[in-house]
Amino acid sequence: MISSKNINTKVFFENAKNSLHLTEERKDLLLEIADTISDEYFDRKKLNINFICTHNSRRSQFAQVWAFFAVNYFELPNFFTFSSGTEATAFHRNTVRALQHAGFEFNVDDFSHQNPKYLVSFKGCKEPLSAFSKTLENPINQFPYIAITTCDSADENCPFIPDAIHRFHLPYTDPKASDKTDNTKETYISTSKKIAGEIYFIFEEIKKQALDD
Repeated sequence: MISSKNINTKVFFENAKNSLHLTEERKDLLLEIADTISDEYFDRKKLNINFICTHNSRRSQFAQVWAFFAVNYFELPNFFTFSSGTEATAFHRNTVRALQHAGFEFNVDDFSHQNPKYLVSFKGCKEPLSAFSKTLENPINQFPYIAITTCDSADENCPFIPDAIHRFHLPYTDPKASDKTDNTKETYISTSKKIAGEIYFIFEEIKKQALDD
């Protein structure tokens, strides 16, 4: 197990939502995503969401892990989260460290210097998430799914995503620019917090619609 000092995941998640500052445009986008997910989820009774970024290394991994937590936090059954890229690289170590800071535990499931596979869990987790860098074609991905791209290059380079029943572009600033600087840790934690807060916003809306249904 990779260990580090961390805080409670639930506390981090709730604080991320409470510290959100959304423009009206961003809020409208998040609500559109939530409405579409809700419609498909309640119609199909099961739903897959795939977060996509070019290298599937940072932002898409953050989004998948936080959506995985949100599904459990809001008690939404038959929701499955994935992440993919147009290229497979690695679940970046700085992304791992930022998620550990938020209380997630990472166990190495299959070691590789190039692209290790992790089992990601949190306190009270019933079944861990298998996480590693992969392309859209990887068999771990379940189809069909709603695709959410998290970086500009993914949106530009993926004009067609096979099996996507809907596609949204939810861009985040790449924390990669902070690598090997004095601000690396803070930048990655800030990115994790931003994504966690918006994932909370989306899934809170889905939960509200489930209770109203």
